[in-house]
Amino acid sequence: MSRPAAPCLPVVGSDTRVPLVDGRTVTYANLDCAASAPALRAVADRVAEVLPLYASVHRGAGYLSQVSTALYEASRRTIGGFVGAREEDVTIITRNTTDSLNLLAGCVPTGPDGEPGRVLVLDVEHHANLLPWQRSDGGATVVVGRESVAATLDALRTELAAAPHALVAITGASNVTGESLPLADVVRIAHDAGARVAVDGAQLVPHRPFSLAATGVDYVSFSGHKTYAPFGAGALVGRRDWLDVGRPYLAGGGAVRQVGIDDVAWAPAPARHEAGSPNVVGAVALAAACDALAALPDGALERHEAVLRERLVTGLEGVPGVEIVRAWADSVDPVAVVTFSVVGHDPGLVAAYLSAEHGIGVRDGRFCAHPLLARLGYDAGAVRASVGVGTTLDEVDRLVGALAAYVAHGPTARYEVVDGCWSVVDDPRPLPDVTGLTGLVGTAAAALGAAGSACGPAPAATGPAQHADAVELARV
Repeated sequence: MSRPAAPCLPVVGSDTRVPLVDGRTVTYANLDCAASAPALRAVADRVAEVLPLYASVHRGAGYLSQVSTALYEASRRTIGGFVGAREEDVTIITRNTTDSLNLLAGCVPTGPDGEPGRVLVLDVEHHANLLPWQRSDGGATVVVGRESVAATLDALRTELAAAPHALVAITGASNVTGESLPLADVVRIAHDAGARVAVDGAQLVPHRPFSLAATGVDYVSFSGHKTYAPFGAGALVGRRDWLDVGRPYLAGGGAVRQVGIDDVAWAPAPARHEAGSPNVVGAVALAAACDALAALPDGALERHEAVLRERLVTGLEGVPGVEIVRAWADSVDPVAVVTFSVVGHDPGLVAAYLSAEHGIGVRDGRFCAHPLLARLGYDAGAVRASVGVGTTLDEVDRLVGALAAYVAHGPTARYEVVDGCWSVVDDPRPLPDVTGLTGLVGTAAAALGAAGSACGPAPAATGPAQHADAVELARV
C-alpha cells in the first residue's frame, strides 16, 4: 500500500474543479464526508453494471425480476456480513440510520410489568439516536455526559441500577467530535442490567471495522450515504426476536402473509419492515461499498485516518483563536471527525469563506446534536471538518492554511445572511448547467424554508446585529 496519507480508495469526483469568487477554479477539497461521503468508484461501477438488470423484486416471474431479487438478497447478506451479523441476526434494508432507529423504536417490547420498555441514551447523541426514543411508547432516559469517559460510564451504570431499561442506545462515534465510549464496557454494563445495546453506527462503520458478534452489541444501524454509497439505502442489523414481532414499520404490500377485510397476518422480519418496492440499486451500492472497505488491508483505514486527523488537529491548534471541540478529555482512538470554533467569528461565515475563497467544503451549525453543543458551550454552532478514504494531506493542509489566512486578514469578498445562510454578495460563481438552478443562494433558501436552519445557531443567538458584528470581526 502507498503512504498512509494517500487515498485508500478512489472516489468519484476527486478531481472535480469548482469556481472561486476571484474567478479562479480549484480542485474541490471535500472535508464534509461525515455528512455525505462521495461514492466509491467501485460503487459507481457496480451500479452502472446492474442498472440494465433492474426490475421488480420478490413478486416478479420475469427473468430480470428474478435476477434483481437475487441481487437484492445477496446484497442483504453482504451488508450483514460486513458488520459481523450472527447467524440468527436479521438484516433490514432501510433508507439511512434515522430510518433504522425509528424502525427499531417501534420494536422495543414491554417489560415484565406490562409497561413499555424504556430506552437510555446520552446527551451526546445525534438527533437520529435521540428523537425516536423520546417519542417511543416507553420514552427515553437521557444521561448527561460527564467530562471523562470513566465518569460517563459510571453515570450509565448508576442510571441502569436505579430503574429497569430495555435498551441502551449509544453512538459508535460522535458526529461532532469523532469520540466514543468503549463499546465493550457499555455492552457489559447494559447486559449486566438486563438491557440490550443498539449502536448508532453512522460515523463508526465507515471508519472502523465493527462486528456484532465480536462486540456483543445487539443492534447496529448505519447509512449508505456515509459509507460511500449515496444511493438511498441504509441498514438495521441485529437480533431477530424483537424485529419479528415488533410493530411493522410501514403498512403495505410485501410486509404481509395474508390480508382480510378486518385482519392482517404480518410476515416476520425482514419483510415485515420492508413494505413496498425495495431500493434494489441502493442495496447493491451499499453492498459494493461494504465489499470495497472490507477488502482493504488490515489497519489501512485506521492508519490513513490517524495521520490525517493528527495533521488536522495539530494544524488547527496552531491557528490563533481556534478551539477544538471535545466531549471527553480521556477519549481514545477517535474517528477523523474534528469540530472547531474560531473564537469571535460566526461559524457560518467561516464555512462560507472556506467555500467561496478556497474551494473547501466543511459543515457548520449544530450538526443535529443540539444538546451536546449546548452543554459544551457552542450554542451558536461550530465548524466541522471530516475526512474519508479519498482525503489527502494536501486537502487538510489547504484547510489549515485557509483558516490561518482568514484569522490574519479576514475574507476578501463581502458576505451577508440570506434566509439564515451566509452567502457572497453578488456571488459570481456559476452553477453547473445540469442543476437547473439560478444561484447558490437559491439552493440554501429552498432547503431551509421559512423556519431557517434547524442545525444552525440556537434562535437566541441569531439576529442582524450579531451577523453584522461577525462580519466586522472577520475583517479585523
